Amino acid sequence: MDIQNKRLSDGEFAQLRQEVLKQWPTGKDVDLEEAAAYHKAMPASRNFSQKLLNAKRDGRTLVQPRAGVPVIEEHIKLMQYLEKEGEADLLPSTIDSYTRQNRYEEAENGIAESIRLGRAMLNGFPAVNHGVMNCRRVVESVRVPMQVRHGTPDARLLTEITYAGGFTSYEGGGISYNLPYCKNIPMERTIRDWQYVDRLTGLYEEMGVSINREPYGPLTGTLVPPCISHAAAIIEALLAAEQGVKNITVGYGQCGNLIQDVAAIRTLQSLTDEYLEKYGYSGVAVTTVLHQWMGGFPADEAKAFGVISSGSLTASLAKATKVIVKTPHEAVGIPTMEANAEGLRCTKQVVNMFADQPFHDAHVAEEERIIRLETQAIVDKCFELGEGDIAVGVCRGVEAGVLDVPFAPCRFNAGLMLPCRDNNGAVRILNPGHLPFDQELIDFHRGKVEERAAAEKRKASFQMVIDDVYAIGKGRLVGRPR
Repeated sequence: MDIQNKRLSDGEFAQLRQEVLKQWPTGKDVDLEEAAAYHKAMPASRNFSQKLLNAKRDGRTLVQPRAGVPVIEEHIKLMQYLEKEGEADLLPSTIDSYTRQNRYEEAENGIAESIRLGRAMLNGFPAVNHGVMNCRRVVESVRVPMQVRHGTPDARLLTEITYAGGFTSYEGGGISYNLPYCKNIPMERTIRDWQYVDRLTGLYEEMGVSINREPYGPLTGTLVPPCISHAAAIIEALLAAEQGVKNITVGYGQCGNLIQDVAAIRTLQSLTDEYLEKYGYSGVAVTTVLHQWMGGFPADEAKAFGVISSGSLTASLAKATKVIVKTPHEAVGIPTMEANAEGLRCTKQVVNMFADQPFHDAHVAEEERIIRLETQAIVDKCFELGEGDIAVGVCRGVEAGVLDVPFAPCRFNAGLMLPCRDNNGAVRILNPGHLPFDQELIDFHRGKVEERAAAEKRKASFQMVIDDVYAIGKGRLVGRPR
């Protein structure tokens, strides 16, 4: 296997870099030394890493939206509105789909059409086409830190341009931006391409510029058991740390059961810390992010605010470092900036109300124990499969179904594990597939699913999975037959 978890050498990185910067004309404007100097001259208030660390120290949960439009002036207007009217602590630039697929010519056409028609003809911000100086216009237009959010399997040029453009946080990874997003791209290729992203981040770190890296936590966002997203996040954190990344935010998508979600955020923090320390990556700062509900949303805005509030409460009680906010327009399409701001203000209100309230519960402790055992089983098995090399191990682990993401489009994902909810709405595992669980864990999940089946007077079957996928739009969590 032509991949290993080893820091890219300076020579290898430099050779790759020459090729990457030639992928689109704006690459010629990237100057690493000048970019590092630009970052150092920026106000500290625009540094994502530091703001996260301050929030973690103070026990606060920061709020951040998703947002991005194709035309620079409109994107700046949107960011300023979300900062002022939405009271956002952190801001994104969500990248358009053409850029995510490295189709820059079509992104260029999309910008031109958006200008000609006076409305957005791309579903995000095409940062590669806009280039370094226009990215700086965006960063300088607001007072809070900015992150690049996207979904790009090969994000190398996008990273170069946005880092030089002043962005101080970058989302994604070789697992989380492959399995949930791609059909035919081998894991080895995305792991290798994201080693470049992380090595570039490490180079900035060595030059005195801290850039936050965030693996994409929710994965497919549909009935993903905590252990699956945890394992992916921890492995991506280990891969990033090997390349010199020092500030990492690990994420988790809200599943809907308060006990399980709080336990998930808490174990995600502690397990990531433990694995980094165990494998010799000391001095890496770890923070957490909760993504509000990623499944179907009710079309009724009042009901949608109920879903948003539930995620806000979970983030606050779990003491997540930040929360990614949804909008009341999720069911109908791309939200207006006013709706986006409303989701932010709703979230901030709930987060502030519960900021000083501790949450202790015996059920949380038991859920933490289960999540910990499950996650360790997956990560440790990947290390075993890779004979100590986690880059090799995760590729083999995905192929073997040891790490199996539900409903992933990637043909290299086993797709054997089937999740469903238990009688209390927590995500359990109906069919473990090839997950490396011991008998205690297998019996635990079987018992939880059978308990629900008995309560509903039906057999445990795939129909439960279908019912649970569609349940939230009907105003409930567990898809009980009616």
